[in-house]
Amino acid sequence: MQRSAAFQQLRQGGPEGRQWQRNLATLINHHSMHSFPAMLEAFLGTLCYFDTYMMAVYEKASRPILIHPTNPAEQSHALHKYLNRAFVLDPLFHAIQEGLNPGITRLVEIMPDSFESTEYYRNCYQDFELVDEIDLTVDLEAEVTCAVTLGRKSSLGSITRSELTSLAAFYPIIDALIRQFWLCRGSDYSRDECADDSTQRALNTFASGVLTPREQQITGLILRGFSSSAIASELNIAVGTVKVHRKNIHARLNTSTQSDIFIQFIAHLNFLDASRESRSRPPLADIRGHRGSKRQRKYA
Repeated sequence: MQRSAAFQQLRQGGPEGRQWQRNLATLINHHSMHSFPAMLEAFLGTLCYFDTYMMAVYEKASRPILIHPTNPAEQSHALHKYLNRAFVLDPLFHAIQEGLNPGITRLVEIMPDSFESTEYYRNCYQDFELVDEIDLTVDLEAEVTCAVTLGRKSSLGSITRSELTSLAAFYPIIDALIRQFWLCRGSDYSRDECADDSTQRALNTFASGVLTPREQQITGLILRGFSSSAIASELNIAVGTVKVHRKNIHARLNTSTQSDIFIQFIAHLNFLDASRESRSRPPLADIRGHRGSKRQRKYA
């Protein structure tokens, strides 16, 4: 992908001496332009190393709005899977829904204790090949949050303390510029007004009528990667009680593994998507009547 001269100059600069001032000035000059997300990537690259970069906006429990990368050539298969429906099990997504304070957060700080054993990790997140994820979150409006996600693969290893210090030093400015960018350009990014049907309700309605409300709650935590002890702590109940619930859940769903539950959950998501599409499609009789009225007017 070809980059602008400004991008290349910024990416090659560093925070040493007065260079960081010039880098920051370049970023500020782009705060109201469509090029801002790419310029922010370059600026962050002068503060720390990373292999992947994503900028997305999370509005309530709807499907994330992808801000960057917009070039299909830069969008991996794993990213498409994430945006399609896997995000509903993402620890960051849930942390934002639960009121994550804006700032700099590493995934390891918010992910459940059994995250790497989840089907979400095995079927989606693992494909990103990351060993560390750093998220810069910014509150844009009520229930609207922007997340800038920096991913590091094994060749880089985990982020260093000095890199985190550099990010923290510039976070207040980055926060302000992202909010200004959203004020100027937020209306340019499409929102899926109906996506809430298949996301917010997904975990709440999964196995409704089959599981008890408490079992549904525990099933959602299992899918997100909570171990029995973590579930017990989250719900303030005994570990033994959680194990009994897990046994009953498997019996009621006719499952034996978390993978089996995950397959049923995906089927549930597909059902919600199909229901949403059928509600948005006009009845066939209305379509025929509309077309018939056109023919009558044409040949009247």
